[in-house]
Amino acid sequence: MARARLTTERVTQAAADLADEIGFQNVTVSALARSFGVQPAALYSHVKDVQDLRERMAMLALTELADRAAAALAGRAGKDALVAFANVYRDYAKAHPGRYAAAQIELDPGMTAAVAARRHSDMTRAILRGYDLPEPAQTDAIRMLSSTFHGYVSLEKAGGFRHHPREVDASWSRTLDVLDSVLRNWPPG
Repeated sequence: MARARLTTERVTQAAADLADEIGFQNVTVSALARSFGVQPAALYSHVKDVQDLRERMAMLALTELADRAAAALAGRAGKDALVAFANVYRDYAKAHPGRYAAAQIELDPGMTAAVAARRHSDMTRAILRGYDLPEPAQTDAIRMLSSTFHGYVSLEKAGGFRHHPREVDASWSRTLDVLDSVLRNWPPG
């Protein structure tokens, strides 16, 4: 009976939910099977192994994140787009820590999940067109933005900002102001 309820999509969604609860690295086929009340073997017709499961979680997370970012960017440009984009990432990481961790794993460029990852890069490039950055400055800026967003979110989640009374949101806002300024005044060469 339980087996009839299982689909690859349902297994992937349940794994992502479990990752948000117990952490991405703690999700195993056995732990997921327990959440369904089935034996691990029942899941192997839906996922090959734990690596396949993790890649499917990454695909789900990247797609969710790209969909939210695309909606937030609609009709926005310049700093407004930058702030909306950054806030989507930060909010997603806070609401879905396991999924966010899944979105950070390295994927084979030929995988379907790489398409969702490419959407993120394309959206970032669209934001950067408002700053009139040529290549290779665009690639450098994408890496700077990704590193800043991920670093800030990771430190915030780990409690790295608790040692100072300044509001974390105020620092986040200031960080986005500084990023906007850097992008508007990108050094030549």
